[in-house]
Amino acid sequence: MSRRVRATVRTAHDEPERIARAISPDNTDEMQTRVDGATVCTQIDRETIGGLHATVDDYVVNVAVATTVVQNAEPTDTGLVSDSDTDTTNE
Repeated sequence: MSRRVRATVRTAHDEPERIARAISPDNTDEMQTRVDGATVCTQIDRETIGGLHATVDDYVVNVAVATTVVQNAEPTDTGLVSDSDTDTTNE
């Protein structure tokens, strides 16, 4: 019988939805992220303790980077949203 190990990481944020959107693309099939109030909750399920440790370590780094980016982003800093958008700053 194969045993699996699991961790749930909960982090509180001023803008949890933005953090969750930023980190979710890096999730593997063994990870699920959701927002619960002001908290981002990610459950990680792996086959080994070593794999769990490595995944949690990577995840924590991703959350730290996402938090820094969200905290330093301008409220109107959305960038171009599609290929049909045009940058008109040089006109």
